Amino acid sequence: MQRSILPVLRRLGAAVLALLPLACSRPPAPHVATAAPVVVAVAARKTVPDLLAAVGTVEAINSVAVRSRVDGELLESHVRDGDAVSAGQLLFKIDPRPAQATLAQANAALARDAAARDLARAQVDRYAPVATKGFISADQMQQYRTAYAAAAAAAKVDEANIAAAQLNLGYTDITAPFAGRAGRILVQPGNLVKANDTNALLTINQIAPIFVNFAVPGAYVERVRAAQARGALDVAARGDGIKAPQRGELAFVDNAVDPSTNTIKLRARFANADESLWPGQFVNIALTLGSDADAVVVPEPAVKAGPSGNYVFVVKADKKAEQRAVTVARSVAGEAVIAQGVDAGETVVVDGQSRLTDGTPVRIAEAASAGAAAVTQ
Repeated sequence: MQRSILPVLRRLGAAVLALLPLACSRPPAPHVATAAPVVVAVAARKTVPDLLAAVGTVEAINSVAVRSRVDGELLESHVRDGDAVSAGQLLFKIDPRPAQATLAQANAALARDAAARDLARAQVDRYAPVATKGFISADQMQQYRTAYAAAAAAAKVDEANIAAAQLNLGYTDITAPFAGRAGRILVQPGNLVKANDTNALLTINQIAPIFVNFAVPGAYVERVRAAQARGALDVAARGDGIKAPQRGELAFVDNAVDPSTNTIKLRARFANADESLWPGQFVNIALTLGSDADAVVVPEPAVKAGPSGNYVFVVKADKKAEQRAVTVARSVAGEAVIAQGVDAGETVVVDGQSRLTDGTPVRIAEAASAGAAAVTQ
């Protein structure tokens, strides 16, 4: 049995050896490059604002700690914690009786001294003709005149005391110096208050209009000043809890760059009619210095950073990717402004760059969330 199998195996081995040279001489099958799926967008030409971004702090235009200017008992409080107050609104009332008594004393003193003044004046008028005829001495006439001058001066002092008493009486009614928002009431009725005490009765902040303070790098000083010379600069404020961006204008540029931070302080003024901005709040600021007409823009994700600088992949007419160096002027609202490297109308890859090299075939694929600027085919 074994002898009958051996010849068969020898013949099979010989056949395999004869076929090996034929198999090795065949050329390999050509490699077909697979197209990489990408999401693309078309570079557009549009007017783009020249913006400076910063983080700002909201600050009340006016803030006053309301204090009493007279001593006395706090009788009434006409404001509650957090109330909106108007200019001249009555806030507190201090016991006016001591001031009223002082005013009454000043009025009585004036009446007394006015009577003495009038008497002294009558004596001067009576004895002046007699003195000219020599019936009384010049010294006696001078005494009458001096008495009248002293009485008149005393009456003027009384008039000044009355004015001071009336002023102090007016201070017993404490009113709001401007329209704003009251803070917490720190002294309740029944307490004694002192004039110019260190403890305030409450604090009022002016909310509308309002300031936002922010800083930008010192290198932008000339750009900001040049733009401000052309006209008012628009400032937008956004932040948590602010339903719509608040619009204001630049109100102040500091006169020096802070050397410790190399920044310059700016201030914007906002009408804040709806009180969306609140003192102490942090907001994102966008200062508009101008605009660039017909700027070429692409979605920001299209621009990648490489060892030699920024680049994009441009999809050519033959559906192949071309890596191209670009110069990015700035980024605005998710779009990159291209100063050099891409023209309007060219198609750039927004997603899928990791699969590409220069010359890679691409397949423009649909994406569930390609973005507003993406184009799918």
